[in-house]
Amino acid sequence: MTSPKTRVAVLISGSGSNLQALIDGQQSGELPIDIVAVISNRPDVRGLERARDAGIDAITLDHKEYDSREAFDQALTEQLDTLQPQLVVLAGFMRILTPAFTNHFAGRMLNIHPSLLPKYQGLHTHQRALEAGDTEHGVTVHFVTAELDGGPAAIQAVVPVAASDDAASLAARVQQQEHIIYPMAVRWFCEGRLVMNENRVLLDGEPLPPGGYQVRNLQPQA
Repeated sequence: MTSPKTRVAVLISGSGSNLQALIDGQQSGELPIDIVAVISNRPDVRGLERARDAGIDAITLDHKEYDSREAFDQALTEQLDTLQPQLVVLAGFMRILTPAFTNHFAGRMLNIHPSLLPKYQGLHTHQRALEAGDTEHGVTVHFVTAELDGGPAAIQAVVPVAASDDAASLAARVQQQEHIIYPMAVRWFCEGRLVMNENRVLLDGEPLPPGGYQVRNLQPQA
């Protein structure tokens, strides 16, 4: 008997390349998910086209139409609650979320951030890593809490920094890893293997270290 698919809602603000990795996983059967909707806080972004092309409900909830962060988050909460997702995936969703929102979805909301958290929370992570002279950089999938980019990590991919790197070349290699580890984390969650309990992440019942499960320079599947 086939297990039921996990209902997933994806929040975006832009091109949706990580969304596409999830869509590809759904369509190939690699991910046991049903993406019930893609919601963008910005109209006319590429990610909404990706959703429509895949036959997924594409919803715009323009944050500029709300007079406060709290009002937008309340509207977003109500929209999501009508969809009844078991998992909310932030895929380039460029909004600082209110504690009321993050608490409502605690333990069932994942984000991906292009740094080896807790390093470089916020923006311009690739340039900051280069300016600091780091020899390694990477990307983190983490559960979302009220602290910006501060929720406990599920998985990190480590990417070596080359002497010839600029921010664009480093970002391209990090993004390749994003498209591998985000579906991995989503699959683990759907299979019941990955959970957040009292602000700690457990994988197969065992607590993960602060950086989460760590991998290095994974290669995409052919």
